[in-house]
Amino acid sequence: MLLQAAHLSVRLADKDILSDVACSIEAGTWTGLLGPNGSGKTTLLRTMAGLLDYEGQLTLNGREVSAFGARSMASRVAFVRQSRSLAFDFRVMDLVLLGRSPHKSMISSYDHNDEDRALNALEKVDLSGFEKRSFHSLSGGEQQRVFLAQALVQEAEVLILDEPTTYLDVHHQYEFMEHVRSLVDSGCTVIGAFHDLELSSRFADQLVILHQGRSVAAGRPSDVLTPDLLESVFRMKGTVRTDGDSGLRIAYERPI
Repeated sequence: MLLQAAHLSVRLADKDILSDVACSIEAGTWTGLLGPNGSGKTTLLRTMAGLLDYEGQLTLNGREVSAFGARSMASRVAFVRQSRSLAFDFRVMDLVLLGRSPHKSMISSYDHNDEDRALNALEKVDLSGFEKRSFHSLSGGEQQRVFLAQALVQEAEVLILDEPTTYLDVHHQYEFMEHVRSLVDSGCTVIGAFHDLELSSRFADQLVILHQGRSVAAGRPSDVLTPDLLESVFRMKGTVRTDGDSGLRIAYERPI
């Protein structure tokens, strides 16, 4: 297992946010993290990235995450932020190059090797030729793919996506998810928090469900997303059926 958590707990501002969380993530797979608002998804992702203190066990390649330094962790785990406007406009190339920061010293500058890696990352997310474009001139889906390219040039073992499709329309949601799926199929490991259960079931290899700060289910989407779980975790009455390669279809009936 690439990443493992056992009896993982996080306390923030004198409040228990995560309690006794357990999950195992294999290299080269996509894990979807689901749960109601306030269930602890973002806290778990930040903890996995080494940004929060924790109790219990959380290992990356068999080593406690807490034992890694900030720069060392940044070279192993990369965040893909939610698509949002930036205070200042940047060239696409300049934004992507920021992903090389964990590999540079305080006084070193970006070189041709860094630029080649950035161009290769842009090609992987289908943005070749965009390097001189203004970030603010891009569509929401294109902006999100710039952030994905920025994460790729970190050459991290794990990509963490914190609800990256929140501000995207349905076309750009599926477009983005297909790009991420292609990266996973090429060997990347992805952990992503999402709200859309059907979308997650279509693209993720396994799901981890959080409820009130605890992990309550984990496994293949078809095994995890059941009518009972919809009721107990998401407080919705509904039915679930398999729809071939399109994942699961959930028909919501009423809130509980």
